[in-house]
Amino acid sequence: MSNAIEGVMGVSMEKIREMVDVNTIIGDPITAPNGTTIIPVSKVSFGFASGGSDLPTQAAEKFAGGAGAGVTVKPQAFIVIKADGDVELMELGAKSSPVEGIVDAIPGVIEKIKGLVADKKAKKESKPEEDAE
Repeated sequence: MSNAIEGVMGVSMEKIREMVDVNTIIGDPITAPNGTTIIPVSKVSFGFASGGSDLPTQAAEKFAGGAGAGVTVKPQAFIVIKADGDVELMELGAKSSPVEGIVDAIPGVIEKIKGLVADKKAKKESKPEEDAE
């Protein structure tokens, strides 16, 4: 029986491997006439189940089994590479969780804080000059 189940599982996994590869997640680049290159990025999810059993009969033992799989490919974003070398990630739809939105916002918040600190420091340095007048 173990060889029969291994055969069913092996064929199923091979077929899944054929469907899901790196080109499914990171798609083929598309180049526009203006030199901009767009690369699609997708999320791939899959599930797999299999099973089997020996069916004893009077003549001989027989094997019955089966396997199933499901694959979902969902577009997530596009990597846009402009002709001047500027790279941008354009995400599709809303964030899957509030935490993702917060994590993605951190670099912008840090830049704003740096700008505020630099402005405050510049004002402090220019104040003694104003007091001297």
